Amino acid sequence: MLATLPLLEQTDFPAIRRGKLETLQVNLGYLCNQTCQHCHVDAGPNRKEQMQRQTVDELIAFLKKSNIKTLDLTGGAPEMNENFRYLVEQARKLGVHVIDRCNLTILSEPGQEGLAEFLAKNQIEVVASLPCYLKENVETQRGKGVYQTSIDGLRLLNALGYGKGGSGLILNLMYNPQGASLPPPQYALESDYKRELQQREGVVFNKLFVLVNMPIMRFGSMLISKGQFDDYMQLLHESYQASNLQGVMCSSLISVDWLGYVYDCDFNQMLDLPMKFADQKKMHLRDIQIDELTGNPIVTGDHCYGCTAGQGCSCSGAL
Repeated sequence: MLATLPLLEQTDFPAIRRGKLETLQVNLGYLCNQTCQHCHVDAGPNRKEQMQRQTVDELIAFLKKSNIKTLDLTGGAPEMNENFRYLVEQARKLGVHVIDRCNLTILSEPGQEGLAEFLAKNQIEVVASLPCYLKENVETQRGKGVYQTSIDGLRLLNALGYGKGGSGLILNLMYNPQGASLPPPQYALESDYKRELQQREGVVFNKLFVLVNMPIMRFGSMLISKGQFDDYMQLLHESYQASNLQGVMCSSLISVDWLGYVYDCDFNQMLDLPMKFADQKKMHLRDIQIDELTGNPIVTGDHCYGCTAGQGCSCSGAL
């Protein structure tokens, strides 16, 4: 894989500082049952990095002392971590809202029987990646057979009440572009998704989030190999909107890797750009003092233009 960090370290991106911490986003490991073209984590079936029980218990202890109300679980496929259900149950006992970033196909994997029912029982918000409502586009990005398995997963979630009014079970979908372009306006695309998925597959959901492909890891390497990296970065720079700085996710979120080390965002985690905290080079979650985070400078690079380009984007879609 071609390294992107050397191309992103030098930047004129504006200095920003951290606000009140509201969300703990945790990467439970890079193991995944899929190998997607756009993946900024470089996840796949051969990855071995997985968060161990001791670190999971440290996460739970942090939730207890921090009073954080949202736990955002990601991967890889977070559900493939053997401690996933334990962590979810403990977080819910603390009254923490849990988000599962689900690739949908995991719901039908051997060993994951009852996963959808588990998510519903614990009232977990599901953010499911579905890069298009067209089979050909989905399978170009994610592999042959993925579209139908994803639809099967959505139907299973719908049958449990996900995405339906009054159920309290939230099902949001995530879109990202096919290549080196910005996503279309979120609201209009959401309308298209709802119409097409309802008519074609009988599937319903709550909201659509659009995500900008970040020029790092697998997607960044692909851009370099195709000679498109500089053009894509120029697009991000030219599409910068200063107003988006007020809503960037790193102002209210910290990202935790599978070993328990902390970063300003998931993208910085993948680039191994740890959070700056006093004189420490790398901080572990167990050593973080919550009251000292507010106002802390956020580590930035040229990839940050991806979050502020056009309509902007975060893990909750357009800004």
